[in-house]
Amino acid sequence: MHRTAFSRRTFANLAATAALALMALGAPHAAAAAGAEMHVFKSPWCGCCTKWVDHMRAAGFAVQVTPMEDLSPAKTHFGVAPDLEACHTAVVDGYVIEGHVPAADVQRLLSERPKAAGLAVPGMPAGSPGMEQGGASDPYTVVLFDRAGGRTAYATY
Repeated sequence: MHRTAFSRRTFANLAATAALALMALGAPHAAAAAGAEMHVFKSPWCGCCTKWVDHMRAAGFAVQVTPMEDLSPAKTHFGVAPDLEACHTAVVDGYVIEGHVPAADVQRLLSERPKAAGLAVPGMPAGSPGMEQGGASDPYTVVLFDRAGGRTAYATY
């Protein structure tokens, strides 16, 4: 009888490594969403923006903040249309996140990877992350937008 060079332990280790590699290949964006690096441009004195950053960090995002007195250069640079503008602008994994977008919607965006520029919650609706006001809540829509001006509702609250 011919003996192989692999012991049972070696074979088990190789099988486990292969299984982990296949699982990682099957869900690369889900892994990227957890702990994804986000860069936020915000006013240095805006409390609601700080609360939104806290919301994103609590969801597992690694957030870097750049305080800016005037955010219009960032909004222009990242292609945020005036009617989509809010109080802060963020960038994560190639997408623009404008305003008080819930972390779950950003995670979904990073998982699904649609062809888009990003997500926006125009204005500052009460009840959105960072804009909690004692239970008061305005209805709002998270908008998926592209660079050509296309828009669609991504989520509604």
